[in-house]
Amino acid sequence: MADQPLLPGVRWFLWLRIVSLRTGILTGIYLSVVFVAWLLVANRFPALEPFAGARNVIAGASLVTMLAIPVLRFWRRPGRLFVAGLTAWTILTMTYLAAEMRYTLLESRMGALHVFVLGAVSYGFVAVLDWVFLMCAGVRHEHIVQSREATASASRHRTH
Repeated sequence: MADQPLLPGVRWFLWLRIVSLRTGILTGIYLSVVFVAWLLVANRFPALEPFAGARNVIAGASLVTMLAIPVLRFWRRPGRLFVAGLTAWTILTMTYLAAEMRYTLLESRMGALHVFVLGAVSYGFVAVLDWVFLMCAGVRHEHIVQSREATASASRHRTH
């Protein structure tokens, strides 16, 4: 079996045997780096203020791309998807909490608890949708198998 491609930085976390936690920690680090870069560009480079809309779209798209890592990695395992997503979002929330200390107006926009609940509910919703999809696909598969078996047994009885 071929080895799966590894995310950047995963070699530092190979000691952590639980794959969902390892993916969550790495995703949380990626999210935190994107978030801190977004804050620094927004607050340290006033010459880029005319491009604030484009900056926000690019940063938002980068965050969504990073948020999709646990979803794509554990698409067929909703429990692991939720654990990885919640771990990543917890690390992002801690980064947000640390950023609130430096940028005081950040808390007036959205508090750290709100950020955490937003991520937990979002990943929970995606995990539940994945679980429901898997349940529906499993029921459909069983129905198709039973129909084929019934058709095959009916055709055997007709030929005898």
